[in-house]
Amino acid sequence: MGAKKDLADVLESVGLFSRCTARERRTIARHAQTASLPAGTDLVVEGEPGDALFVIIDGKAAVLRDGVEVTQVGEGSHFGELAILDGAPRSATVRATTDVKVAVLGIRMFRTLLREVPDLAEQLLVGLAGELRAAQSRAAGDAVSTAP
Repeated sequence: MGAKKDLADVLESVGLFSRCTARERRTIARHAQTASLPAGTDLVVEGEPGDALFVIIDGKAAVLRDGVEVTQVGEGSHFGELAILDGAPRSATVRATTDVKVAVLGIRMFRTLLREVPDLAEQLLVGLAGELRAAQSRAAGDAVSTAP
C-alpha cells in the first residue's frame, strides 16, 4: 500500500475529514506533504503565524499553552485548521513526545483544494461543526462532573 493511500485511510478517522468522500480524502492525501520528525520537535509554536494544517499519522505529541501541557495527541489527531481558515496566530505549541510522522497541508494548497473540489468546503464545515459540538459536550460534562 502506498503512503498516499495510507494517508487517505488515516483521514477517514479524522473528524475534520469524516464527512468527505473517499475520493475527496484521496485528493487531500495526494496534495499533502508528509514529514518524519524526531521527538522534541515543535510542530507548531504558540503565538506564531499559522500557515498549515497538520495530521499526526504516527506517534504522539503534547499540546502546551503558556508552557504547560494541556493534553496529549496521537494518530489521527489534527491541529492548525483554524489558522488556515482565519490566519490568526497559533493558540498552542505542539511538541512531538515520540518520533512522529505528520501530514502537512499548507494554506496555499488548502485554498487550491477548496477551488478545485467545491464540495470540500461544505464537508469540512460539517466536520468542524461536529468537532465543535463534541468539544462543547465534553466541556459541559466536565462542568457537571466538577459541580458541587
